Amino acid sequence: MNILGIIPARFASVRLEGKPLVDLCGKTMIQRVYEQANKALEHVLIATDDVRIENAVKKFGGNVVMTSPNHTTGTNRCLEAYEIFKRQFDIKFDVILNIQGDEPLLAPKQIKALVFCFESPETKMATLVIPTLKNEDLNSGVFVVFDKNYNALYFSRSVIPALRDEEKEVWSKGHTFYKHVGMYGFTPDTLKEFANLTQTNLENHEKLEQLRWLENGNKIKVAITRDISVPVDTAEDVEKVRELLS
Repeated sequence: MNILGIIPARFASVRLEGKPLVDLCGKTMIQRVYEQANKALEHVLIATDDVRIENAVKKFGGNVVMTSPNHTTGTNRCLEAYEIFKRQFDIKFDVILNIQGDEPLLAPKQIKALVFCFESPETKMATLVIPTLKNEDLNSGVFVVFDKNYNALYFSRSVIPALRDEEKEVWSKGHTFYKHVGMYGFTPDTLKEFANLTQTNLENHEKLEQLRWLENGNKIKVAITRDISVPVDTAEDVEKVRELLS
């Protein structure tokens, strides 16, 4: 399979302005994500709308394309980047990955697990989840439940499922909860279809774009990873990652 990994990168961020260019022990965050993705994929591309990010990527020798500043989701930015890259290099891709630009400790194994979902011709869209290890993991994040065939049933910012007859303080002892790791895979046709769908009711309520696909009656295949993910959203997260790297 020909796989294209796309890393959307915006300079603006409510909680951490200029996040992709934050220094993490001598390298920018976007460089660390790019290098980790490059360990698993032959083709990796950064999609940005900011010349500062574009210049930083060119400086370390990465592939980058400029996209519209008007995209409301990373998926729409990925679609434009894919179309630009395809025109430039005339390469036919089987799968497009949307890789989060704020995961500097991204494990190549996570990418491979996601790609493996597409060994089945029935898979049109896939994503990653990780099991929770302790009750504190239930305090924040996006949670997912899936069926016995590893197709997602629902994603929520609330803990799902709710264990009706148990105190929440001990929920993790009686059930394995799964949290969403925000990496997606699409076939090219699915990426285009998804990006052009109208936003849906549950998507707008939860602020989770993957619900748009489910609300339209489609399936999302789930791959399970046990490699711990450390997304960077705040200055505190930056310090945590610097400590882990050093």
